[in-house]
Amino acid sequence: MTDDIYETPSTTPNFQTELAAQLAELIPEAIADGKVDVEKLKELLDGDAADGSERFGLFWPGKKGALRAAQEPTTATLKPDIENSKDWDTTKNIFIEGDNLEVLKILQKYFHAKVKMIYIDPPYNTGKDFVYPDNYKEGLDTYLEWTRQVNEEGKKVSTNAETEGRYHSNWLNMMYPRLKLARNLLTDDGVIFISIDDHEQDNLKKLCNEVFGEGNFIATIANTNNPKGRSDDKFIATAHEYLIVYAKKSETLILGGFEAEENIVKRYNKVDSSGRRYREIDLRKTGDSDRREDRPNMHYFFFYSEENNELRVSSHDRVGKNEIKIAPMKDDGTDGRWRWGFETTSARINDLIARFMPNRGIWGVFEKDYLDTRSLVKPTSSWTFKDVNSERGSEQFNELGFQKEIFPRPKPVGTIERTLRIGGRSNQSDIVLDFFAGSATTAHAVMQLNAEDNGNRKFIMVQLPEPTPENSEAQKSGFKTIADISRKRIKLAGEKIKADNPLTTTELDTGFRAYKLVDTNFAKWRVSSDVDSDALQQHLLELRESSSADEATSDDLLTEILLKQGYSLTEKITPVEIAGLELRAVGDNIVLAYLNEHIKPTLEQLRAVVDEKPARLIVLEDAFQGDDELKTNLAQLAKSKGIELWTA
Repeated sequence: MTDDIYETPSTTPNFQTELAAQLAELIPEAIADGKVDVEKLKELLDGDAADGSERFGLFWPGKKGALRAAQEPTTATLKPDIENSKDWDTTKNIFIEGDNLEVLKILQKYFHAKVKMIYIDPPYNTGKDFVYPDNYKEGLDTYLEWTRQVNEEGKKVSTNAETEGRYHSNWLNMMYPRLKLARNLLTDDGVIFISIDDHEQDNLKKLCNEVFGEGNFIATIANTNNPKGRSDDKFIATAHEYLIVYAKKSETLILGGFEAEENIVKRYNKVDSSGRRYREIDLRKTGDSDRREDRPNMHYFFFYSEENNELRVSSHDRVGKNEIKIAPMKDDGTDGRWRWGFETTSARINDLIARFMPNRGIWGVFEKDYLDTRSLVKPTSSWTFKDVNSERGSEQFNELGFQKEIFPRPKPVGTIERTLRIGGRSNQSDIVLDFFAGSATTAHAVMQLNAEDNGNRKFIMVQLPEPTPENSEAQKSGFKTIADISRKRIKLAGEKIKADNPLTTTELDTGFRAYKLVDTNFAKWRVSSDVDSDALQQHLLELRESSSADEATSDDLLTEILLKQGYSLTEKITPVEIAGLELRAVGDNIVLAYLNEHIKPTLEQLRAVVDEKPARLIVLEDAFQGDDELKTNLAQLAKSKGIELWTA
């Protein structure tokens, strides 16, 4: 990169290098000769550094390799799959076919801190589930290898049976780097929901404590998805699975709630003079930190006149005529405190009532919690709703026209929709990510909820092209991979939602841009320094057979360049012609790109392009065909117009 010309990076960000740079900025004295001085760092931290010989945490074979897998850059990119897309030109939704570890790396540049909610339903590690291979040396090659269903020894790599050894370690090695990368994508008020069962629930929670921080744990929800219980369980018929919930930063997280159902409505068993239903909630704080000394400013007095039915609040204990003094008293007779501060109580005194409690022999103060102000209720940690039942998931899948045997046990739309209601916002363009997309229930739920509340949520689905079983109903129906099923489900669900909600069809986005994970389109970026010459030659020959730079279209090249420069996957791209040159325009001429390496442009043609005044101009390096003078002149022209010139 020169002062006047920027070079497109060949890989995704190198997190090790970026972390070191951040340390250099924050603690320059811990950097010696361009490297982090670990001993100096320990010295600076002193008492805050843990004793290396005695540490608390989750450890397993392969953990260091899994961490390196998250940090290792990739040259991989995404190839537009317009044929399998829907509403390419207008949609803001994304579906990506490929290994989610590589895809999560690719998404880092643009989507860093932009995803409001993540939902994933990873393999539960039952011994029958596929667990992604953990050969991280060549990440993309591992993915390409897996899609052939055998490793270099011809051994199947599609399951993680207990007989394989390191049963839990293999699963943790799969999840650790993916969660590390996923956390980077969450907004500061973002949240992740992870479905899991008892096989790995304990390990997953420990892992999430490490990745997200124990202080960002929100809840473990018991999700009753099989009320009858699994009859083939040996001792106790399991009726539930779990939803583990973590925030990016719990102090900034705001969760939504659910509409009050009949069992909730029944609790509002009182009616005031205007006919409004309410329930009484004791204003006295109970449970943790309920003592006067815990919050002294929340210990004050109420005075109640039975004669006038009047309640007042005071910071002192002077009792008026015929008034009853009410203090927050604990069950053991010691001083407690109220749930509200004095100012809140003063402002909301009309929402409070005094009542004698025969069971305690004292007077208390209660909040009148009105039903009409509680259209949403706080979710509990136990979900027994009908719409989270696994049978409902199969019914919804089959209602779209799929045969029952095509995809076993798809998640119910209700489960994901409930996570969206509490983890997202309807009035903003929240991005929802699912990188274990499966049958794409998450995409279905996003579209369905948008139709219900006029929301504007957008989804990103990532699914491995896992082959469907041989001679299965899925293969007989034309679905070669799970990704094929995912895309079809999104299309069918979108059509049904629009048919069921005709008044919202003009605004409802039920399309998606489809992409496929591939190696870089630029042969010069495929060279790896740790590959010997014979292996490298064979590697390049194999790549040429599957995807060569010569086969890449202008749109393929532009997609890769934009990704590595930090642009979105849903940018508006249009072909334009300027002075006889065919270019691509991104947005409203924000970016102009010349991507034909076979036709060398003239200086006059490039001058005409510069005169369009894009913010950024991208030209393939090979388009100059070694003419450094032409390249230098273009750089000067671009600089004179305040245009960033980029090459690739």
